Amino acid sequence: FQMADPFLYNTGERSGYGCLGHELQVEHIKAYVCRPSYFTDKAVIVVHDIFGWMFPDIRYIVDLIAGHGYITICPDFFKGKDPWKPTDHWHDFADWMKKHDPMKVDRTFHSSCKNDNLTNSLFLNYIIGIIRDSEERYNLLNPTFFIFGEKDHTISYDQITLLDEKLKQHCKVPYKIKVYPGQVHGFAQLKPEDMKPVDKPYIEEARKDMIDWIKTFI
Repeated sequence: FQMADPFLYNTGERSGYGCLGHELQVEHIKAYVCRPSYFTDKAVIVVHDIFGWMFPDIRYIVDLIAGHGYITICPDFFKGKDPWKPTDHWHDFADWMKKHDPMKVDRTFHSSCKNDNLTNSLFLNYIIGIIRDSEERYNLLNPTFFIFGEKDHTISYDQITLLDEKLKQHCKVPYKIKVYPGQVHGFAQLKPEDMKPVDKPYIEEARKDMIDWIKTFI
């Protein structure tokens, strides 16, 4: 599909971030892990976006969730392949995608929604290509919260409406869809010092909604 430049997700200049967690090797996959200050057996797995597991914004989200009492893990789902970098030229994105099969990401999404061993799913406005032909895809096994930005051009409002209609027909577990006014793709990741004042209330609202959802089911 044709994308706007640059994905309407302005990575721009990011402030420095001193991560609270640490990196570790789990068999053949590296991961970033942050733990709360007290013991817990509750864990959250964070799936990074195209900028990869080392991107400061995603590590900030990992640390944020950990601060609410969860062992939070972000594996390198690219398995060592180079992530997309904010300095890369968007005309090269199609070539980069050939080395990062989006269907593998789609299968990760599908597995997390359909896996009996996972107790909760939360998707922060990175839903590209979830509208598929198979009706069975909408019979989710786990509570799922979809967070979208109103101006995220990677999924139209009509697609969000269709998703809601399909879930109403087929989903037998709790789910929630929420669209945040004026927000673009990737809005919910920004660190406080990188937020624009006009976006800050919606980002903070999405963060609170995220934590409330997690606490409800985990």
